[in-house]
Amino acid sequence: MASEALVLEAIDAFYGDSHVLHGVSLRLREGRLLGLLGRNGAGKSTSMNVTVGLLPPRRGAVHVFGRTVTGRAPEAIAALGVALVPQGRRIFKSLTVRENLVVAWRKPRGGLPMLWTLDTVYALFPRLRERHQQVAGSLSGGEQQMLAIGRALMSNPRVLLMDEPSEGLAPQIVAEVMSTVRHLKEQGLSIVLVEQNAKLVFDVADDIVILNSGHVAVEGPAIELTRSGLDLRQHLGIY
Repeated sequence: MASEALVLEAIDAFYGDSHVLHGVSLRLREGRLLGLLGRNGAGKSTSMNVTVGLLPPRRGAVHVFGRTVTGRAPEAIAALGVALVPQGRRIFKSLTVRENLVVAWRKPRGGLPMLWTLDTVYALFPRLRERHQQVAGSLSGGEQQMLAIGRALMSNPRVLLMDEPSEGLAPQIVAEVMSTVRHLKEQGLSIVLVEQNAKLVFDVADDIVILNSGHVAVEGPAIELTRSGLDLRQHLGIY
């Protein structure tokens, strides 16, 4: 499992009495990008909540670089190098841009290089540097998404989970966000990209998992699924 950055193994997860994930398994290999697709309610965000410890699974296990983290607190999982860019951004709207970034800073463990600081995040997102003293709640939607990504990077993660980063953004801003995703992938970061927009995911992903009603319906390398003529209408309702 050394080459696997993240493994979800036969996960069953519930919200109250509602059985949301049914034996879901997925594997993110180190330095690769896994695209997680599915309709609304398919279980994509639930999978991310299980990964970061916000929702303990009833059955199954979560492993991060070979270490079992099932049932551990979110801060303990974050300390192992897992960061989440949540759906809806969830920035601290009353804090400045700089304060949002500084509060998330974490030194990497195990003697790994510190890739992300205020300066490197500002270099990635120059608009955040320009607005570093601005209250985050006054930013545009695209700038708030940049801030959410920057805040996650400030923890110097080894695994980055991105939950619907294109949601509610204009096409030009979506293109900027996806360019950032490609850049992070090229730097060797292991990424799970959760999206409903299949085209965005297939353009950047190495591997694909499609969830349908809490089950894994399709999985495999993106290029092979494309060559096989996968019918996305069946799983995603795309026409």
